[in-house]
Amino acid sequence: MKTLKTAFLLTALTLLLLFIGQAFGGRNGMTLALGAAVVMNGVAYFYSDKIALMSSGARPTSREESPRLYAVMERLAAKANLPVPKLYLIPQAAPNAFATGRNPQHASVAVTQGLMELMDDEELEGVIAHELSHVRNYDILTSSIAATLAGAITWIAHIGRWGMMFGGMGGGRDRDRNGGGIAALLMLILAPLAALLLQLGISRQREYQADASGARMVGHPYGLVRALEKLGAYNQQIPMNISPTTSALCIVAPLTSRELFTSLFSTHPPLADRIARLQAMTIAPSR
Repeated sequence: MKTLKTAFLLTALTLLLLFIGQAFGGRNGMTLALGAAVVMNGVAYFYSDKIALMSSGARPTSREESPRLYAVMERLAAKANLPVPKLYLIPQAAPNAFATGRNPQHASVAVTQGLMELMDDEELEGVIAHELSHVRNYDILTSSIAATLAGAITWIAHIGRWGMMFGGMGGGRDRDRNGGGIAALLMLILAPLAALLLQLGISRQREYQADASGARMVGHPYGLVRALEKLGAYNQQIPMNISPTTSALCIVAPLTSRELFTSLFSTHPPLADRIARLQAMTIAPSR
């Protein structure tokens, strides 16, 4: 069901992109919108992992430096029949982790120093299983596509608004044909907001899926539940120096505030909801 929801949201994003492109420039505008999305997706596909690792200050870590991390990762990767991702350590006190990479063969997992110090073995196993689930489910690629589609919609809307400002609202026939300048302007304003909400919806669905898949990978949800509880508590106390784009990849969104509408515009579902779903899971014992 979560996969179907993600597919539906991605389709809605694509249709919104084509619609705004056609409304702005007809068939040529639709072609421009699709071309922009292809180019932006290509950049995200090949370089998003490097950008995320560099922006977070992550550095490669060795087996000698992080034996506990390697032991947990290798055990779970073997259990999930996945290649072992490249491992990175982020020298920050805020506990967090994220996975990146376009496919399991080019995946990387980065954890903060704070996470390694805070989590016991069972909790660390839950966090790593969550991140490996993102890798196995190709969530990084899906999120990159959603982000670039939303970015293309926002870019075209900005061009459209500038075009209307400098080109005027058009003649009477143009207004009749296009449904009116005011309606077109409202669409150019509201389309980026709709694209953002669709993108956030995709991100939240993938987080729920990774929680559930990670719990099944380990065989129980208890370590991940305790890890999320700790991450939620410490995240409110220790700021993390990380870009907004990379923060969307983290297991828990860093620098979360209690401001109004935070949950509406968050890339992550509410922690209480994630924990409740995990606690309600029934996992059949493996034979």
